[in-house]
Amino acid sequence: TIVQQSTVVKFAPHSIFYSSTMSILQYNGGAVIAMAGDNCVGICSDLRLGVQAQTVAMDFEKVFPVTEKLYIGLTGLASDVLSVNQLLNFKTKLYKLRENREIKPEAFSAMLSSLLYEKRFGPWFTEPVVAGLGEDGKPFLSGLDLI
Repeated sequence: TIVQQSTVVKFAPHSIFYSSTMSILQYNGGAVIAMAGDNCVGICSDLRLGVQAQTVAMDFEKVFPVTEKLYIGLTGLASDVLSVNQLLNFKTKLYKLRENREIKPEAFSAMLSSLLYEKRFGPWFTEPVVAGLGEDGKPFLSGLDLI
């Protein structure tokens, strides 16, 4: 007779089964950095769109112009990156119509903060970086989280 013996496998906390869970912010990957200099700012990102370790495209932009002197970089879930960008374009154009002037970086960052906070119970899965120049050419950098 043949007797099959069952074995119980225990996993350590550092095993692949525990590390396979990831934040939804990491699902599509991405990185954005910004820097400030003398009367200038720079912002850049990678162009990779992935689904975990699989690369889907190499032309997915994550940095978007808001005005001539104001840019936003969005990383996180790709669908939320596109949705937040469209919503910010709408709100920025509405601001320009109401105020008859371009939005300042500080006001844009405050508007973005409110936009993210109002969805705190069902958040946009994106972490924006704002880079711009004020009216006097003073650099402005801002980074926000999803809440």
